[in-house]
Amino acid sequence: MVASLRLVLERVQFAIMANLQALFLAIPQAKDEQELRSQVLAEFGKYFAAKRWGLFFYDQFPIANSNFQKAFQLALSTEHNPVLRYVVERHAPVHEELVVSPKVWRLICPRIDHWHVMAGPLVSSGQLVGGVGFTREQGMPAFNTQNLMDLSALCLHVSTWVATVRSQRQSLTINRLTTREMQIAELVAKGQTNAEIGAELWITENSVKQALKRMFRKLEVSSRTQMIAQLFASTSLCSRNDKVI
Repeated sequence: MVASLRLVLERVQFAIMANLQALFLAIPQAKDEQELRSQVLAEFGKYFAAKRWGLFFYDQFPIANSNFQKAFQLALSTEHNPVLRYVVERHAPVHEELVVSPKVWRLICPRIDHWHVMAGPLVSSGQLVGGVGFTREQGMPAFNTQNLMDLSALCLHVSTWVATVRSQRQSLTINRLTTREMQIAELVAKGQTNAEIGAELWITENSVKQALKRMFRKLEVSSRTQMIAQLFASTSLCSRNDKVI
């Protein structure tokens, strides 16, 4: 009887591992972030028996000033959210029971569909570029140590995918710009104004402004922040500068 039960447990464990490996293999097949979210991450949501799941990148936050945006920013505030603070400080996955008591978590996040939360980091070139999260609703069991171990592996695979895809995309993007335009982009990334850029490159401030407009059209972006993120997302030059042209 004991031997039979052990055999059943071994088969179940093997099936779980096979399913996990299949999910890992699916990650490199995703063409972009949208496909990663809609197809691959959805399967991980099922794997973790999650009610909700999400994938976000810091350089893709919506800019619109709305009540939703304010609530979104509050949820992603390290001062308000201890789960996120743990991920940001340690670059490691965590669930809410590791950092606060259930009572405190209810005060921080009273949503029924966020009764239990697990989150992990997405890292590129040593920098935190985003995260992945899963939630369970009231009445469902909390995430456990095995879930954290599996999420850690998931984050490793997704982080590798992000670094590869963004490097390829960055190379293609940079090739659209002229040498002079790349010089301007690098100075924008350092936080310089149009006047400062013009003075350094010995061109007029209006020339810088017109160059930026051309660059925006080529890259299909509408702000300096978007341009910098697209060009330098995987480098230390990427800053959060959102000055108008």
